[in-house]
Amino acid sequence: MADGTEEEEYLDVLTANGERTGQSLLRSLIHKDGHYHRAVHVWIFAESTQELLLQKRADCKDSWPGLWDISSAGHISAGDSSLLSARRELHEELGLALPEDAFELLFVFLQECVINDGNYINNEFNDVYIVTTLAPIPLEAFTLQEAEVSAVKYIPWMEYKSLLAKENQDYVPYDITGQYGQLFNIIEMRYKENKEVRSFDLQKKLARYAPVTFDVEETGLSQGDMEALVSVIRAARIMDDIFYEQVWHSNPVLRAWLKAHSDDSYLDRLKWEYYHINGSPWSSLDENKAFLTTADSAVKLLKEATKVVPGWKGLEYKAAFPIVQPPGANFYPSDMDKKEFESWKRSLPEDQQQAAVGFFSVIRRALKSILDTSLSVVSSADNQIGKTELFKPDDLSIVPFSEEYRPFLTTASELLLEAGDLADTPSLKKLLKSKAGSFLSNDYYDSDIAWMGLESKLDVTIGPYETYEDMLFGYKATFEAYVGIRDDVATSQVKLFGDHLQVLEDNLPLDDTYKSKDVSAAPIRVIQLIYNAGDVKGPQTVAFNLPNDERIVKERGTSMVMLKNVSEAKFKHILQPISEICIREDQKQYVDFESFFTHTICHECCHGIGPHTITLPSGQQSTVRLELQELHSALEEAKADIVGLWALKFLVNQGLLPKSLSMSMYVSFLAGCFRSVRFGLEEAHGKGQALQFNWIFEKGGFILDSTGTFSVNFSEVEGAVESLSREIMTIQAKGDKAAAGSLLNMYATMTQPLSHALQELEKIQVPVDIAPRFDLAEKILQGKL
Repeated sequence: MADGTEEEEYLDVLTANGERTGQSLLRSLIHKDGHYHRAVHVWIFAESTQELLLQKRADCKDSWPGLWDISSAGHISAGDSSLLSARRELHEELGLALPEDAFELLFVFLQECVINDGNYINNEFNDVYIVTTLAPIPLEAFTLQEAEVSAVKYIPWMEYKSLLAKENQDYVPYDITGQYGQLFNIIEMRYKENKEVRSFDLQKKLARYAPVTFDVEETGLSQGDMEALVSVIRAARIMDDIFYEQVWHSNPVLRAWLKAHSDDSYLDRLKWEYYHINGSPWSSLDENKAFLTTADSAVKLLKEATKVVPGWKGLEYKAAFPIVQPPGANFYPSDMDKKEFESWKRSLPEDQQQAAVGFFSVIRRALKSILDTSLSVVSSADNQIGKTELFKPDDLSIVPFSEEYRPFLTTASELLLEAGDLADTPSLKKLLKSKAGSFLSNDYYDSDIAWMGLESKLDVTIGPYETYEDMLFGYKATFEAYVGIRDDVATSQVKLFGDHLQVLEDNLPLDDTYKSKDVSAAPIRVIQLIYNAGDVKGPQTVAFNLPNDERIVKERGTSMVMLKNVSEAKFKHILQPISEICIREDQKQYVDFESFFTHTICHECCHGIGPHTITLPSGQQSTVRLELQELHSALEEAKADIVGLWALKFLVNQGLLPKSLSMSMYVSFLAGCFRSVRFGLEEAHGKGQALQFNWIFEKGGFILDSTGTFSVNFSEVEGAVESLSREIMTIQAKGDKAAAGSLLNMYATMTQPLSHALQELEKIQVPVDIAPRFDLAEKILQGKL
């Protein structure tokens, strides 16, 4: 913003903690009175020369005139977003028009200082971005804003760091021993790479997944259903394409780059293999910590990002991704926070408010498309396009999945229609055609009903379902696909659970006020998995209970699908080795597959009972998901687990399950706690499991013996299970987010007993989960069957 040449801007006033107060003031008043506010710093870093671009501040600036400073910086005007402000400032000051994926947010830096004899107080929260280019941008490519910038130059980052350390008077001062030192630390760590050390680290990460090949017999399928299977698997593969885009907007480009370069070196192969397991550059088993950096990312060429320079092909940059996984994934603008979303949602009509928090939509800024379509325009030599023309006020909109992912969904829809025409089984034919229609209409109600009624040897689950990836609110669903062959014998054996859902609901350890009188029986299908895709990253699920749409849950209940071959693989490769290390010798005999699998069934059943649609203390109707938001997934997984354990004991007492389960279910559950916690406490299942273990341990139901192994105290465990079941379901029934947060903060932690168990497992490197390989699906697609 040019000093004195444009209308003075308003800035949002923040608290000392960085929260918006709702007040905005003129820039001059902000600095006169020392109000906290926001700004952006953008660094241009040339990878090949290890240089940072510096700008020389114009002599007319009211702060640090004539000194060398950040590549580009500026205030975030009232109501504006961080990323768009960064892009705007870079364009205005240097004439660079760069897309969203060129900007990597490194950290937030609080700068507090007083200059100009006390007349300029700067209390500023700075979002620090870096743009990584392959080579330095020719200096003649820049168009400098005279009122802001008098010159630019490149300087080696280590030399710049040294100048700051010496407090050179020609440079704007930054304390490199404090927060701002992160900039140099990140660059140093990123490019001081020891390939052998890094390869070893990725090898260890990969070793946490036991490779398992699922070679399922496809016998029992009719000729038509077998032919339909080919198109179904092809449609399922498209769920991968959508999911990768849902995780982060640069993710598809990164995926293609890593795959294309996977044969370049052994390290590149390891990068691709671990990325393929996680579906993103963030490791599921390491609290979603990045295992790649932007230095590993794809190279993109922009020919028209700057003024044309003869002989220069254009700006090559690395497609960036943040060090910390964005909590809103790619469902919301990357710089949107909860407060902005809630404020915008309140401004909408009631029907639009419901759409905003719905499963099947994303939230987008119209401003983003305005800017991106203008990239070629802003590269004109005179660079005279002003802020008022290029940057319009924020305009958030709700975009349905059917529009956001139209190219993918159109192809998937065509494949499912083709499969539906080939299929012989009536319910399968109905499902495939219904799901094909829902992909284009964005209405999944009828297709989910058809999925619940599926009676087919070929079992297909495909579409948007789980909301774990939306860590901002837990509203938005990710696309996934599971294709399997129904195990008719196992399916008939588990019918007991679905038939007794209402009985379980009636006897829940919960105030009768909160119990439902019309719980629908949950059909249970047991399958042998032959292929999965989409949101199947990291730890593999052993079962799922769908749909999540509260309307259907209330009207029809849910259906469950158990992946028996996945359960068997996890028990063999993970739970048995865990029990050998962590369970007391005399109780190891109680860890068996029957107990493990039976509790998994009960877990999924118990998603269908307990509070879902609720009445708030105000009398307003709502749902647990809407009230608990981002805490819902972890608490719901904990509820299904602990109530599932309660339900097993109830069914044993009723004579509906063998008494042999009475001890084995608790000991198998204890061993399973250590299995799930290893997924990480940022993941819903891991967080929920930590909550359960710590609660039961505190109540005396689990014991750490002098031998360093764990055992079940059978006289206390039943009461601990019942009390936690009551606690969680009461919180859900009241929609009490504060109580949910308090419970998770207190118990979903890495306590000393849990840490002890994980350290013991680390010593012998028991796999944390499995990495499935689907040879049968590949053979089917290649026509080898």
